[in-house]
Amino acid sequence: MRNKTLETGKAGRRTQTSHAHVVDELGRAIVAGTYPVGTILPGDGELAQRFKVSRTVLRETMKTLAAKGMVVAKARVGTRVTEKNFWNMFDTEIISWHFANGVSEEFLLQLYDIRLAFEPFAAGLVAERASQEEIELLRSLALDMAASGHTADSLALADLRFHLAVSEASHNPFMRTLGGLIEAALVGMFRMSTPPSQNGFANIAETHMRIVDAIAAGNSAAARKAMEDVIVDGREHVHEAFSALSETTISLPISTF
Repeated sequence: MRNKTLETGKAGRRTQTSHAHVVDELGRAIVAGTYPVGTILPGDGELAQRFKVSRTVLRETMKTLAAKGMVVAKARVGTRVTEKNFWNMFDTEIISWHFANGVSEEFLLQLYDIRLAFEPFAAGLVAERASQEEIELLRSLALDMAASGHTADSLALADLRFHLAVSEASHNPFMRTLGGLIEAALVGMFRMSTPPSQNGFANIAETHMRIVDAIAAGNSAAARKAMEDVIVDGREHVHEAFSALSETTISLPISTF
């Protein structure tokens, strides 16, 4: 299962190709506002000297960023940073770049909005379509959240595995593409909210087991409601955490995961 946001930074940049490195650097800079919307990016000559790469690598880099909706190239003008509404916010790299530069309450709550729009329905599909083997896997993953000794990161990963398993068991490939959004929302919540050793997530296994029980009973409506309750609860954790902060933006650098 994917855990890109949790693992980014652990592998280090030594494993990146030249192309991936330049994409990562420019992508982070665009998200951070170093190159604001409407800005023309530096020319190939300047970027080639800065990154010590060939013009071929730079052309491939711009193609990659253009595919993400972040830039557009125009003849005799240059490569311009596009408006954010053109960015592919389902792209896991774009999400990771937001986390690397610090995320706002608005950004995290928007992630939860999307989760609310899709995941309860996915849980309903699982209640209709899941095999017994898939149900037992979900039950095992829910029980794993109750294990002692969880850190914020390990509990986030256990939660992520459960929700990705739900998307898989829906037998709808479009649901699986939401994995990056689910991961980012969970990472944000667990990194900001009450540590698992306190009361903040004391009932997390119980609330997720309600989803499993509804699925096992074949009750689509109950599965949808149970999933909705879990996501709303997570959304409230995010809101409460930001309310307790004096600053409006919190930095969640990937390298600390």
